[in-house]
Amino acid sequence: MTATARVLIADDHAVLRSGLRLLLDAQPDLKVVGEAADGREALKLAADLQPNLILLDLTMPGLGGMEALPVLRKTVPAARVLVLTMHDDESYLRQALQRGASGYILKKAADGELISAVRAVLRGEMYVHSSLTKTLLEDILPSPDAQPLADPWDSLTDREQEVLTLVALGHTSAETADRLSLSPKTVETYRARGMEKLSLRSRAALVQFAIAHGLLADND
Repeated sequence: MTATARVLIADDHAVLRSGLRLLLDAQPDLKVVGEAADGREALKLAADLQPNLILLDLTMPGLGGMEALPVLRKTVPAARVLVLTMHDDESYLRQALQRGASGYILKKAADGELISAVRAVLRGEMYVHSSLTKTLLEDILPSPDAQPLADPWDSLTDREQEVLTLVALGHTSAETADRLSLSPKTVETYRARGMEKLSLRSRAALVQFAIAHGLLADND
């Protein structure tokens, strides 16, 4: 964080902008350098003023904050964008983060959380309002009720498993056919079908798969 971080406020409510300016300017390490009433003005001021942080409302007349966000990230790539919004909605949160926001805070929590959020974002951290952090965790962590991923080997029929195991051990189609009392053509069919199910393209890949899954241990 610089000694004094330069902040641009973009919100269409003049009274709110004034309150935010008073709150931010009261901090020794923060200074509001500009105010914008819509997305287009925010883009112009951001390019002119080169702020360290942009405090951005999502719902503004004309060009809204959500539309302006990715353009701001390109116009002033060094600036961090902290969304300050009334939208307590996970879809807005996801969109904002995908478009380059570094933080997301609700207007109803501005008095208590804004300064902490601003400083966290300026440090390079991600800040998300507490009511929406569960959304991020759900995106990262699996659901406790989620079923474990199925082993692709189990998707094969018994005959496909037998054929691929023998092939991995180095047996030719003729040898495999003899061992399983099948025709070489039938063996090739099982082999091709099984390899496709496992998304394998060569015998070498099949051998690696078999070793990784311990399929050859009992066949040495």
